[in-house]
Amino acid sequence: MLQQLPAGAFAPWTQLNKGASLGVGEFKMSRIPVLRSSFHGLKVEIAYNNAIAKTRPRIVFCTFRSPYRGRNTIKKHEIIPQNTDLPPALPKKKKKPYPVPLKKIQQAARADKKLAEMGIEKPLEPPKNGLLAQDLIPVAYQVLDSWKVLIKGLAQLMHVVPVHACSECSEIHVGLIGHDIQDCRGTTSGARRSHHLWIKASINDVLIPIESYHMFDPFGRRIKHETRFNYDRIPAVVELCIQAGVELQEYPSRRRTEPIRMIGRKVVEMGGIVEEPPLCGSLGAELDTHSASGRFPPPPKEEVPAVARETLFAYERVKWGVRKLMRKYTVKACGYCSEVHVGPWGHNAKLCGEFKHQWRDGKHGWQDATVDEVFPPNYVWHVEDPTGPALTSGLKRFYGKAPAVVEVCVQAGASVPEKYKPMMRLDIVVPEDEEARLIA
Repeated sequence: MLQQLPAGAFAPWTQLNKGASLGVGEFKMSRIPVLRSSFHGLKVEIAYNNAIAKTRPRIVFCTFRSPYRGRNTIKKHEIIPQNTDLPPALPKKKKKPYPVPLKKIQQAARADKKLAEMGIEKPLEPPKNGLLAQDLIPVAYQVLDSWKVLIKGLAQLMHVVPVHACSECSEIHVGLIGHDIQDCRGTTSGARRSHHLWIKASINDVLIPIESYHMFDPFGRRIKHETRFNYDRIPAVVELCIQAGVELQEYPSRRRTEPIRMIGRKVVEMGGIVEEPPLCGSLGAELDTHSASGRFPPPPKEEVPAVARETLFAYERVKWGVRKLMRKYTVKACGYCSEVHVGPWGHNAKLCGEFKHQWRDGKHGWQDATVDEVFPPNYVWHVEDPTGPALTSGLKRFYGKAPAVVEVCVQAGASVPEKYKPMMRLDIVVPEDEEARLIA
């Protein structure tokens, strides 16, 4: 394709323009292939005709990229890895990392301080202002119902699936016999060469009881060290459901009709102090894990797989609900120990005995809690063949892990959920002892 440009497109050559234009030009355009299939090329050949300068052709390449219209690619977060490792164990001689980046915490604190200096109230939305989040009340009831099913199903399955616990440390193992992996950290582990001392486990060894103080008014008076015995301790999951809208006769909670008002970190209007009613009794047996194995008999043999599936579904439902509630309701955790408090502020009981507690006079280092701190998974070694030989230390890198509740349900007949398959390493063939040293 040949096109003639107008004569006025180029000015005659002079010393002032320094050869920037050389007169009338002709150019040819043609499409050429480019290296990348997603690009399209255009070749332009220009020839300048001038009485002073000779005809000097110039070739210019222009390319542009067209949108890719191939197959739909899979998003990176949708790809399930083949094998995954568990998060590393945090050192005990160091504070836990903040779940929220410290820079964001400082930015929010500076913004609140700036509003407080100008005398402007802090904007609060339910449930940060003391009112209930109406859309989360059904979720709280679902979590509480699933919590009951989880306790009942796990107590029944532990009559069928043997679970062992070490009497010197917190290690547990699901299987006919305890494993031979030398990773005991008990007080007398040196004399036993880090071998475990296995005994029969209870439901509290599998479902770790994380308890919290029950608060009639989370925005009221803070718990002091001298008044800590005036408050009952109940499972943190149950306390979270109560503050999210669940009504329990044994543990009432204040339901506000007017929001609280805050300027900075100071509460300027909270509707007064309401005296707490006397407690009507202890927590219901269906909500407590204490002696649950004695309350629920073993299920019939033909119903064991169904109970396992129901228990596993309840476990996932509780974890899903706790994560959803914690997105709006504040839960605090100590950065040094396992203490958890459900409420906008932590308590003042001096019960922390972990790293450098003397410097803090036993007070907790409160920070935002994570789901695993409120509802811990309690990972155990996965046993592919429960009737096979015991796990050994030499083949430890070939074994996978799974939450204790998931391992109990899988050995009882439930199918393995997809998200736990990578950490359980189901596609790895465990070699023999003499073959392990030959594997790269």
